[in-house]
Amino acid sequence: MITFSYVTLFKSLISFYFEESILKRAIDKNLLGIEFFNPRDYTKNKHNKVDDYQAGGGAGLLMCPQPLFDTLKEIKKISPEAYFVFPAPAGKPFCQKDAKRLANKSHLVFVSGRYEGIDERVIEEFADEVFSIGDYVLTGGELASLVMSDAICRNIDGVLGNKDSLEEESFERDILEAPSFTKPAEFEGLRVPSEFLKGNHAKIANLKIEMAKLKTRYFRPDLYARINTR
Repeated sequence: MITFSYVTLFKSLISFYFEESILKRAIDKNLLGIEFFNPRDYTKNKHNKVDDYQAGGGAGLLMCPQPLFDTLKEIKKISPEAYFVFPAPAGKPFCQKDAKRLANKSHLVFVSGRYEGIDERVIEEFADEVFSIGDYVLTGGELASLVMSDAICRNIDGVLGNKDSLEEESFERDILEAPSFTKPAEFEGLRVPSEFLKGNHAKIANLKIEMAKLKTRYFRPDLYARINTR
């Protein structure tokens, strides 16, 4: 079993996502466990504050070090194998290879910043990895933590009903997943490619590879350039 711990001021922004569908089933099957830590429970500030003004000036407040230091130290004390992940715009881009690799950890801790972010000393002291999910800024780290969690969970053995579906997903072999179709064979004048209806699985597989390459070339020319130079 892999444990996901979330360090957040707003548990409800994350907990709801595990109440339905695939992730709920993963919890029910003891493939996944989740827990929450609120830095506000660890603050020594008499007003229960977890933020402060930036040293040297600047707009907005930062999450200050003491509550987070004490929270993360407590987690590390309980679970020495805990692996700390910080979502941040400055982090390296999170990708499918990261999701597959992190699925082999026993305990992942996602530390969600708020306000203008987190005092850099917390990141320097505790972060095992810092990831960005895109070149944009969010209100907090909770959504980014959920995005990464979802991608990681799909790669945990037993979470998906059909493990073979992982083999055909986007970003495997650095190409996008081929277009998919269902019944009926024709809908409002739009037809499923005829080869898909003939039952020749070898030809279908080859066609899917070619369609996946074309889709990658259209939507992600950066990825297509990468596979085209091999």
